[in-house]
Amino acid sequence: MNADPADQRKLLDLADLDARIRRDEHVKGNPPQAAKVRELIAQRSSLTQELGNRANVRDDLKAELARVESDVAVVDARVKRDAERLAAATNAKQAQGFEAELASLARRKSDLEDAEIALMEQLEAADAAVAEQEALIAETNAQGAELSAEAKRVVAEATDRLEAARRDRDAVAGAIPADLLALYERLAARGNGAGLLRAGACEACRMVLPPSDLAEVRRAQTDEVVFCPECGAILVRTEESR
Repeated sequence: MNADPADQRKLLDLADLDARIRRDEHVKGNPPQAAKVRELIAQRSSLTQELGNRANVRDDLKAELARVESDVAVVDARVKRDAERLAAATNAKQAQGFEAELASLARRKSDLEDAEIALMEQLEAADAAVAEQEALIAETNAQGAELSAEAKRVVAEATDRLEAARRDRDAVAGAIPADLLALYERLAARGNGAGLLRAGACEACRMVLPPSDLAEVRRAQTDEVVFCPECGAILVRTEESR
């Protein structure tokens, strides 16, 4: 195939626009923040599960503390009752029984109060553990929100660039002869469409041409369409190709 060298050079603009379009399509579909957002979502799930575990421990301690406090209230009620009965006792034996019961209740209350103090200390630590986990989740949510907002901005910018690049591509493609454009499109669909020959290398695949292939390319007429022997792209020759 033969084509005006000026038209062949337009293929470089088209290839550049296609590369930009591919990059921005990738950014639009998978912004750089997406991986970190997915990581934060998984992290939040793990943190939430741990929060549930810590909350269960705290709730169990609250329930146990409520039970102990209830037992203390029962003991206090029995102490009050037995103290009243002792005050009203009419014989020594009965009075001794009430005194023994009151002594036993005093020991029981002391044990319950010790348990109550220990549970309150454990509950304080459990509350702190829950608050710590909630803070971690809040921080993770904040990071996720910030990254999501940044991703939306990046996607919006990529979308704007895509629209501009596609408009430019339509304009460039419209100025290229149909047969040359069709050849480029077929090559681009399976790999590199076109690349500049510069310093003996194809810029589409970045490969240096063997001396024999390079000599053959340089012998070709300026309007002859030649191809990279490495990647098959159309080799566009300009003043930089000498």
